[in-house]
Amino acid sequence: MANADFEYAPANSGRGARLDASVFSDRRLMLAELAEDLEAAGVDVRVSGPVSTLMQGEGRLTGELVVFDCPEADEATLSALTRLDTEVARTGAELIVCTTIAALDDVYPCFGRTKPQILVDARRAERAVAIGQVLARASGARVRELSQEDRLTLMRLFEQVGHIADRLEKIGPYDAVQAAVVERPDDEPVAEPEAKRGRAELPDARLIRRIIRQRQLRSRYFDANLFADPAWDMLLDLTAARVEDTRVSVTSLCIASGVPPTTALRWITQMTQTGLLERVEDASDKRRAFIQLTDTAADAMISYFAEIGQGAARLL
Repeated sequence: MANADFEYAPANSGRGARLDASVFSDRRLMLAELAEDLEAAGVDVRVSGPVSTLMQGEGRLTGELVVFDCPEADEATLSALTRLDTEVARTGAELIVCTTIAALDDVYPCFGRTKPQILVDARRAERAVAIGQVLARASGARVRELSQEDRLTLMRLFEQVGHIADRLEKIGPYDAVQAAVVERPDDEPVAEPEAKRGRAELPDARLIRRIIRQRQLRSRYFDANLFADPAWDMLLDLTAARVEDTRVSVTSLCIASGVPPTTALRWITQMTQTGLLERVEDASDKRRAFIQLTDTAADAMISYFAEIGQGAARLL
């Protein structure tokens, strides 16, 4: 398989039913595993090589699918991701990025033009789901035109795949990378804005944090999957952050969701598309991005807490 000076046909060029893919990873075993996963799904791997391949030669990267593995976010990797964002936006290719929770906050802001599937500490089952989404779109299934109800149903199915993979890992050996258990970092404080819409009408942040702790406490006594509700947990976390005037990183929000990071990122994408969340770049550092409630979502949370009353909220 070629490793440099590549330029091949644009996405959806009509070569046939099978897709062509390029795969990049500096980890030889991961590179071979990704290629194996793609070929097992009926995707032809035409280009395969290390990350440095992207920065070599004069040829411009094009194709139906690009899979990029970046467990660490060094300068060379971030440069390659920036190029990927530009080239994938130009060609309309599909992009799957495999990273780690440690690198997520550096990787996420690199994509301002495209909407890649970002997999965090992904199991092979999760990669299979991501590849399946690409194949579904390529076959003509209009995934982006699903109704809101269908989108939520699809999200739940993704979660079930993750649960099944977890159970399989407990039954026997599993060769995927295991996710690390991390503590939720403190949100970064920012300067007090001149006016914060809805702040006075939202409940005290300490109350919201108490509700969050009470929700988390259930997992000590019951299977956490019984209560998984990542959308609501993220809304609560961001509501508290809005009252506290703190910024929430992507990694922090994923941890607050209570579900695996890859699942949390899918929910963040879905909630952004529906106008509940918005991405905000750091004005002083374009390499950083944060997530916050939209004004529409903040107004809805204000109305919710006003409806139940703070006394009732203490019982949640």
